[in-house]
Amino acid sequence: MNQSLNFLAAIDSVWRTPIPVPVLNRARQSLLDYLAVTCAGAAFQREKLEKYYAFAMPEEGKFKAIGTGRNLVLKETVFLNGLNGHALDFDDGTNSGIIHLGSPIFSLLIPLSQRYGIGIDDMLKAAIVGYEASYTMAVSIQPGHKAMGYHATGTCGTLGATLAASYMLGFSDEERFQAFASACVAASGMLKVLDDGSELKPYNVAKTALLALTALQMAKAGFKGHADPLGGRGFLKMMTGKEDVALKPVLLNGTYAIMKSYTKPYASCRYTHPAVEAAIHMRDKVTAEDVEEIRIRTYDLAVSGHDHTDIPGSYSAKMSIPYATAAGLLYGKAGLQEFSEQVVKDPEILSLTKKIKVVADEELSRIFPGIQAAIVTIKTKDAVFNERVDFPKGEPENPLTDAEFRSRYDGLMDYGGVEKSVSSAVFDTVYRKNAKVSELVDRL
Repeated sequence: MNQSLNFLAAIDSVWRTPIPVPVLNRARQSLLDYLAVTCAGAAFQREKLEKYYAFAMPEEGKFKAIGTGRNLVLKETVFLNGLNGHALDFDDGTNSGIIHLGSPIFSLLIPLSQRYGIGIDDMLKAAIVGYEASYTMAVSIQPGHKAMGYHATGTCGTLGATLAASYMLGFSDEERFQAFASACVAASGMLKVLDDGSELKPYNVAKTALLALTALQMAKAGFKGHADPLGGRGFLKMMTGKEDVALKPVLLNGTYAIMKSYTKPYASCRYTHPAVEAAIHMRDKVTAEDVEEIRIRTYDLAVSGHDHTDIPGSYSAKMSIPYATAAGLLYGKAGLQEFSEQVVKDPEILSLTKKIKVVADEELSRIFPGIQAAIVTIKTKDAVFNERVDFPKGEPENPLTDAEFRSRYDGLMDYGGVEKSVSSAVFDTVYRKNAKVSELVDRL
């Protein structure tokens, strides 16, 4: 059995099936989410980007690196889009696949669409297929893949971005296979980028998008890969350590992967969200000043790398369940401002963070990844309060309303320094019939 051919045939069936209107509309939201998050990410990393430019001296070109105001060559644009698209850890993803989906895919598709004059709807159809490929691969090998130390956004994301672009650009079956084979060779992603204040998590997305572009170029050049890059001692064994891995079906449980994706209302790792929301719910019962200790029970994979209470900076804060929960209780929100470098040095929130302990819960670990829950117990001098959250806001089971999504979009664009008239025009363009991707990029 050739697993690669079977997988690609299943993905091809998704491409050849007309996309339902609700799925296409969700893709429009995903694109808008990506654009806003990337503009904000570029603003957040402005100082680092200036140092990057000074050393790398990126070559000027025809492609707009979103949110930077710079026109650069294709490879540099793809890389910086990915770097800024994941800088805030605010981009979409799925719980069951434990993977960020949109940032690698759109980081690649948008510059390629600009180059080849692709329309927004055609790009979105390709993105939907890319989401499906990334998700199907990830959900088939998780959570063991994560337990081995891999970041699925970097590994499975490379495959999805490559296939999305190959469809959008009209690759032949042979070219698409060879691009996929090259992507399997190149795919990588270390999960340790989450630990100990590391600031390299966005780099996983940046190189993922760039590796996908390189895989396309290798295929067009005529380089051939193995006849079954997934099977044998190929991608699946490398990523799981197992000889026989059964891939899940596409359109798992009858829904597209993009419909399984979340949109984050909180500017931190998704593993923090149930506890953050529980803390926000409990603000009418307890104040931060009254807290003696807080105990958070959650699933075991969320604990390691996310239970730290020493917070050296913003990146560390975003990965910390204790810090994010403290922000929810103290401020009633956990947005961009609550994870700014200024706020993460505030003695009040750091003191509260030190009172929080995160532990693995056997029952919550058992129901993972179907439900990624947290139970927050707050102890004061006079009472004990409990709150459990299974599906925090932004999940497919508890989605943002249209008004909430627009408010989030506007806030991110404002943070990114995009004028209101421009961000509104971009929003409208995504929904306009026959609009080109270049019309979006030119404004940003």
